[in-house]
Amino acid sequence: MDIKQLCFAADKPPRAVVAAAMIAGIPLSIDASLSSISLPSFLFHDGSRLEGEYVLLRHIGRTVGQLNLYGKDAVESAQIDEWLDYIPIFVQGSEFEMECSYVESYLSTNTFLVGHSLSIADIALWSALTRAPEQWETLTKSCKFEHLVRWYNSISSEYGSPFNEVPEKCVGQRGFGRHLAGQSTQLNRHGYSSSLSGKVHEKTKACRCPDVDLPNAEVGKVCLRFAPEPSGYLHIGHSKAALLNKYFAKKYKGRLIVRLDDTNPAKESNEFVESLLKDIESLGIVYDAVTFTSDYFPQLLEMAENLIYQGKAYVDDTLVEQMRKERDAGIESKCRKNGVEKNIYLWNEMLVGSDIGVRCCLRGKLDFANPNKCLRDPVYYRCNPTPHHRVGSKYKLYPTYDFASPFVDALEGITHALRSSEYRDRDAQYHWIQEDMGVRKVEIYEFSRLNMVYTLLSKRKLLWFVQNGKVDGWDDPRVPTVQGMMRRGLQIDALIQFILEQGASTNQNLMEWDKLWSINKKIIDPVCPRHTAVCKEGRVMVTLTNGPEKPFIRSIPCHKKFEGAGYKCTTYTRNIWIERADAVMISVDEEVTLMDWGNAIIKEIQCDEAGNIVNLTGVLHLEGSVKTTKLKLTWLPVVDELVELQLVEFDYLITQRKMVDKKERKVGNDKKDKDEDFRNVVNPVTRKETSAFGDPNMRNLKRGDIIQLERKGYYRCDVPLLKQSKPIVLFAIPDGRQQNVSRLLPSPFHPAQPPPKPPPIPSTHHLNPRLGTIGHQQSPIDLSSWRLPRYLCFPSLFSDLSEPTHAMTRLANLILGKREAFRALVSAGEGLMDFGGQA
Repeated sequence: MDIKQLCFAADKPPRAVVAAAMIAGIPLSIDASLSSISLPSFLFHDGSRLEGEYVLLRHIGRTVGQLNLYGKDAVESAQIDEWLDYIPIFVQGSEFEMECSYVESYLSTNTFLVGHSLSIADIALWSALTRAPEQWETLTKSCKFEHLVRWYNSISSEYGSPFNEVPEKCVGQRGFGRHLAGQSTQLNRHGYSSSLSGKVHEKTKACRCPDVDLPNAEVGKVCLRFAPEPSGYLHIGHSKAALLNKYFAKKYKGRLIVRLDDTNPAKESNEFVESLLKDIESLGIVYDAVTFTSDYFPQLLEMAENLIYQGKAYVDDTLVEQMRKERDAGIESKCRKNGVEKNIYLWNEMLVGSDIGVRCCLRGKLDFANPNKCLRDPVYYRCNPTPHHRVGSKYKLYPTYDFASPFVDALEGITHALRSSEYRDRDAQYHWIQEDMGVRKVEIYEFSRLNMVYTLLSKRKLLWFVQNGKVDGWDDPRVPTVQGMMRRGLQIDALIQFILEQGASTNQNLMEWDKLWSINKKIIDPVCPRHTAVCKEGRVMVTLTNGPEKPFIRSIPCHKKFEGAGYKCTTYTRNIWIERADAVMISVDEEVTLMDWGNAIIKEIQCDEAGNIVNLTGVLHLEGSVKTTKLKLTWLPVVDELVELQLVEFDYLITQRKMVDKKERKVGNDKKDKDEDFRNVVNPVTRKETSAFGDPNMRNLKRGDIIQLERKGYYRCDVPLLKQSKPIVLFAIPDGRQQNVSRLLPSPFHPAQPPPKPPPIPSTHHLNPRLGTIGHQQSPIDLSSWRLPRYLCFPSLFSDLSEPTHAMTRLANLILGKREAFRALVSAGEGLMDFGGQA
């Protein structure tokens, strides 16, 4: 049967299908006008259709049997099927390197994935690698995957035309068959058009860093450094600095050095060093060398002593408080006029850490009268008896960042030091110190510090949360570290896109987390499997009188629009569980849709003495149309195989949107911290756990898997099923929709404690003759943190009812046991509707 047309979405071209068709010599007519949620499909001349990228790939393999693209026998075909089931894992960014390691091991003894010739499995793997160009490029440079790179280069060269022409067709902004006018489409070694800098999709192209230039930069001669202090984990603010350094190093074909600024042994550790390097690699940053400031301690000591002899530095034994006051007032220290001999004597005392030495510090002799306080003789060295995590107790004194950074930058050949705008006042100090040292001048390039709403990025303050048990560690999902955000479900690709979209501007701005999580949703939604969960508390059983006498199982896709998500087994039974919030929305004789099953009509609603719905009785009406029902319900079968879940939601650590969060700066022996007291705005409730049941397929989840619970949201598996007695722990992933701070505080619908007694009814009422005294007025109640079920949207409550008496019956059922919530809604202005037309 001849293929009439290949149809697909412009932003999701089926590369593997096009490459296979070209190798097989099958001509394709292209239609790239489908919506982004549509699967690629073959339209045949008789009007029939096939959908799904791997379905189309298998069809091509079977059509041209002489090429053995689908294997030469049944065994090889089955092996190809195994690879096609496995390869979609490659689109999951966080697991990319691990999966490449597996394929690397396999290809160490094999030329092709199956048999001794190219198959659709090889084509599918090639396509998966080209969908992650930056990660793939990073891995090829790391020299870890010799056999995988050999395989990639081999098929690219042997089958060059198909593999090179496929990406060339993707150069157009809206898909295949449309080239960029006036631009070259020459392909790089990864099969991507250089005219788009290796970016295929329009979305990825949009996240490129805005084009800016470094001052006095020459291509091939630029050397940059990313220099975090190993006193905590890499957070989102560091990520911006790291990625900007990567961007400029790549733009100017220069070098990038990662330097660990380990000059404060009291705060630093090997744990932080390892975590920083791990997170830097997670960001896809390829560096030329890793160095430590401690590598240069001998040269720094020598430079400090030279400055003493030159009269450009002196030892000061002034008390800390007095030094702070003198510096603020612009008063010279009494020690500033000490001679070289006395300074050297005190310096030697500092070197051995004597009682005299520990009371001293080395200060630079700059300009005490300067209005810029950073130039008022900054501290160069302080004594610190704490053993260093790399050099032990060899040294009793350590350089400050202000002294070490300009020296080591010059020594390592750094041409441009990227620093956030919070260091602006220290730029003059940086250059003055370099001039005193007699070293080469380093250019400073300033960019704006990344600020996020409801977020603290000071490591000192984050450490307070860790040490005081407010969070469970530096990788807690509430902490804005790279590991914390990844544990919450953030994909690295989303973080990179978010950072690069901001560029290297110096404009100060306060960024919303919603934007980052919206980008993340666009990455995970098209591929994550769908599962079902029902909250354990208040769940309601539905008995389907004409349901199956014996349970039966049906295999359905985990994701209706992405076959790579696999399949799940769903059990169909006469008794099922639904959410209480869904049950209260249903009226007698209402037809509802049970998702992935069909329609049912509810015939009876049973309540307990308190008015809570405990059971529904209905009949299946599978011939009914799902388009005509208002309620689409998730459900679970009443079977023993259900798994227990713990659904965890998180909130911001602080309740203030914007903090005056100036970096703590050390000037002389003074710590000047003008931060607001963040302890006053600590959010009292930042974690909420909900017990639920999940479908049996979830017992196969692994740590790190991303799923969507239908009608609940996206979740990351933090603790898989280890014991039957322990629940699977799922962390909720924000989807970018605005959330109020303190949304996890107890509400009338999700009580963490017994509700308060109802407020007294005022003496004055606005009586409604049909509603009695329910329509009274009272003082307003703040609803900003309430999460209200849809059934409390009053106008829709009665929209489908023709008789006021029916409305009153339904209303009475709804508000039984919920009087407080009802009163709050009335006072908030929604009011009760008078069916005579008056509110």
